[in-house]
Amino acid sequence: MNKNVILFFAVVFELAGNLTPMLFGNNDLFSVWGILGGVVGGLFGVWVGVMVSKRIG
Repeated sequence: MNKNVILFFAVVFELAGNLTPMLFGNNDLFSVWGILGGVVGGLFGVWVGVMVSKRIG
């Protein structure tokens, strides 16, 4: 598995999860929903990164 691919997807999905509450009017990045979205997005990104890494090589 390529660690760089996993890290890339984890960071991208973590940022997306952290910024998602802003679509619903929560403009505080360090709110509970922002942090929770970042954690969930990061874990999902790690899973996607592992799947892509397995598919690539």
